[in-house]
Amino acid sequence: MARLFAGTKFDIPPTCDRCGKAEQDCECPDITPAKTLVEPSRQLARIAVEKRKKGKVVTVITGLAAADNDLASICTRLKNACGAGGTVDGDSIEIQGQHAQAVSELLASIGYKVKITNETVKKK
Repeated sequence: MARLFAGTKFDIPPTCDRCGKAEQDCECPDITPAKTLVEPSRQLARIAVEKRKKGKVVTVITGLAAADNDLASICTRLKNACGAGGTVDGDSIEIQGQHAQAVSELLASIGYKVKITNETVKKK
């Protein structure tokens, strides 16, 4: 992609913020450390169904730490498998509707240990 002022007197090539060299000549190491994930087989996912305001039912997956997992991609896979909406809320994943069985099957196929709480919990 061409720069906006390429070929004019206002053309300033991009430089590195740390060393000041041109970006193509910069040899600075990447400062973002790679995220280390914990193996799914060493984690226990707890699945519960909660009844919310106005009778809404939500399947909640807890026990998976956000620092040790990519919860956003797991949530996306669960939403696609269940055909429902959902979100990541801190260290828990919420899927709209009662999908405990489908969620447990998918998480088990990924390699997580799964524990299902059978009773529906009322939460305000």
